[in-house]
Amino acid sequence: MAQFSRTLVIGATGFIGRYVAEASVAAGDTTYVLVRSPFTKCLSKAMTIRSLQDRGATVVVGSINDGEFLVKTLRELKIDTVVSAVGGGGILDQLVLVDSMKILGTVKRFLPSEFGHDVDRANPVEPGLGMYKEKRRVRRAVEAAGIPFTYVCCNSIAAWPYYDNTHPADVLPPLDRFQIYGDGNVKAYFVDGTDIGKLTIRAAKDPRALNKCLHFRPPTNYFTINELASLWEEKIGRILPRITVTEEDLLAAAQENVIPESIVAALTHDIFIKGCQTSLSMDETRDAEVSLLYPDVSFRTLAECFDDYLVKHRDESVDMISNPNSIIEPFAITATCG
Repeated sequence: MAQFSRTLVIGATGFIGRYVAEASVAAGDTTYVLVRSPFTKCLSKAMTIRSLQDRGATVVVGSINDGEFLVKTLRELKIDTVVSAVGGGGILDQLVLVDSMKILGTVKRFLPSEFGHDVDRANPVEPGLGMYKEKRRVRRAVEAAGIPFTYVCCNSIAAWPYYDNTHPADVLPPLDRFQIYGDGNVKAYFVDGTDIGKLTIRAAKDPRALNKCLHFRPPTNYFTINELASLWEEKIGRILPRITVTEEDLLAAAQENVIPESIVAALTHDIFIKGCQTSLSMDETRDAEVSLLYPDVSFRTLAECFDDYLVKHRDESVDMISNPNSIIEPFAITATCG
């Protein structure tokens, strides 16, 4: 018999949160998404919220920093699953959420904002380490409160990993040149957002993922950055020059301490120089691997993801020609206030 949850997604307008919320609705769960305001000037956020509403999600207006509001909302909506996908600047805001869940004691599974590496075992240089320390602090608070959890470690997003950008999904793969980190031969796991979303929701109900780190390590998407570059060249039908970004270059970018760009540089160094994804060994007492839990699931391949990016490149070119100047107006969102 199918299991259905009453799920609250926090950070649903972000890259990961959107996919999680969509997957929750698609799974038949009663899905609520928390937003700070019923109005936004950000077109992409407004479109995301409207799309989620059209799919069947309910918008709740409120703040993750308001403990009284959170307790009231969790109680009245009878939430049993909470997924947080807040951005890097809001990691410690989750401590208020943890306290609220502890007061109620009714949440059956909490998935805090992780969606990267196992922060207890990865050790990037600063300022990446500082962000990991904040995530570790949230983990310790969750465990001390006795809240059932799953920590989602999905490794890298299926996109070109720019070291000087805020998020790899924000910019399409290059058309002018590749930036290759080190010798370009360190492997990493790349996962599409749709797979992260649907498997996160599936694991949230799975007792085998209870109180464990959930690792995404699809063998079909285990690539070096040189292999990634070659795949993109196949898609665009031409060879691009390759520029080496050395370990020293990445460390210098990290040391500039420009947030969030320096965090991205620090994590890029950890992945493509130190090989943090390849060196991690699984411990069955604390880890669960998605490919082993769900052998029936086929991950979207990098080739399929790059096909999508190729279409987006073409669409962007057409849009720039037909709409050189665009004005974004505030969008109203129909919401339920807690």
